[in-house]
Amino acid sequence: MRKTRLDTDRIRAARRLIDPMFLDTPQYRCEALEPELGCAVSIKLETANPVRSFKARGTEVVASRLAAHGQPAVVCASAGNLGQALAWSGRDRGLDVTVVASRHATAAKLDRVRALGARLELVDGDHELARDRAADIARRDGVRLLEDSLDLETCEGAATIGLELVAATPAFDTVLIALGGGALATGVGHVLKELAPEVEVICVQPLGAPAMTRSWRERRVVTTDSADTIADGVAGRCPIPAVLDDLLLVADDAVLVREESIVAGLRLLLDHAGLVAEPSAALGIAAVLEDRDRFAGRHVATIVCGGNVDPAAYRRWVGAPRAGAA
Repeated sequence: MRKTRLDTDRIRAARRLIDPMFLDTPQYRCEALEPELGCAVSIKLETANPVRSFKARGTEVVASRLAAHGQPAVVCASAGNLGQALAWSGRDRGLDVTVVASRHATAAKLDRVRALGARLELVDGDHELARDRAADIARRDGVRLLEDSLDLETCEGAATIGLELVAATPAFDTVLIALGGGALATGVGHVLKELAPEVEVICVQPLGAPAMTRSWRERRVVTTDSADTIADGVAGRCPIPAVLDDLLLVADDAVLVREESIVAGLRLLLDHAGLVAEPSAALGIAAVLEDRDRFAGRHVATIVCGGNVDPAAYRRWVGAPRAGAA
């Protein structure tokens, strides 16, 4: 039987390198959502930390190991959340952090990267161009290049969420995971397939940024010319072959959802769960909204993976809270 690049013992060891403030995030059954979705719903809330996303689980592992080996600098490309997380983890360990991002990335995320003390370089292009520029900087300066999803620390850091999902009660029979570069999906998926193989792993991606889902379906890397979605955290165009290989081993399904369903998911999370989520974090809710019959009578878990939003854009998406909202 083929195995992923990940290792469960290393994932358990990674927990010991992560600041406890990023671990054991709230996980609970959200009954207020259930009448709207027609199924039992558990939420894993990865926004309840200083960088408001799951990304710090991976950057804590990276920064800890860099500091331990006397490597003083690191560079990454980011749509915003990874950059914030790396800036936080690097600052606490005295690392020199450079983040490369698209000039069109969410302004609130970029502002937070700067506030955390990282050097921010902007490119006139999308995330794929930022990845190229980060690699150029790493070669030029001889520093560590952190490549999200390709580097195992990012996948195994994210996989610690899977350990917590498995340990919690009540049990669930399906987990819905936002799919972008693949660190979250392959990490959590690996743990579930090893420790709870009866749980169905479904990855969810926007219809406007479908590269990894198309690749999973065709079992080969499929790139796209563009990505057009409000879910900027998962808007990649060029899947990484090694990550796709892992995804093929752990995902039971990969689905695409429309933008209007993502917006509806954001509204439900706000109105019925009191949660401000970024679009990527609403993908699991969107998947249920688009296929209620599939999930009827089941208990699904979804990872609310980030909550960094541009306030003006968020107000446009969700509007005013509905009367009587929870």
